[in-house]
Amino acid sequence: MCAMWKYLKENITGSWSLVVGMWITLRHLLIRPVTVNYPYETLRMTERFRGHVELIRNNENGMPNCVVCMACQKACPSNCIQIEGQKPEGAPRRIPTLFMLDFTTCSLCGLCVESCKFNALRYSREYNLASLRKEDYQIDLLERVGKEPFS
Repeated sequence: MCAMWKYLKENITGSWSLVVGMWITLRHLLIRPVTVNYPYETLRMTERFRGHVELIRNNENGMPNCVVCMACQKACPSNCIQIEGQKPEGAPRRIPTLFMLDFTTCSLCGLCVESCKFNALRYSREYNLASLRKEDYQIDLLERVGKEPFS
């Protein structure tokens, strides 16, 4: 008699579990999904999103605001920024000739942006950086500064 009650109790418990699971499934079947149709739709990034750093152009002359003071390179704990510059004859300041970012080692700590006193760096809004090649994450920021609209 005891084995029969145990068998009956297991059947009732299992049936109840099935009913609860089906109820959850039916309830969520009618709710709009959270996902988006990715290649055709994208999500709006929040204001506090941190992409890789990028150079800011001067609206007057179109050149980057960077004066090659090396503060961002020195402040970077990951050593992912490499800068070289020169001072052309007659120019009021130095201009960068190389500004490379190794995004594979960047920790997005923001120390480079905070250390820049010349408003030359900011976080990009770019988030879709998927690639299988390491070379795609060696970013030449001087090359990219000319392709972006003024902000």
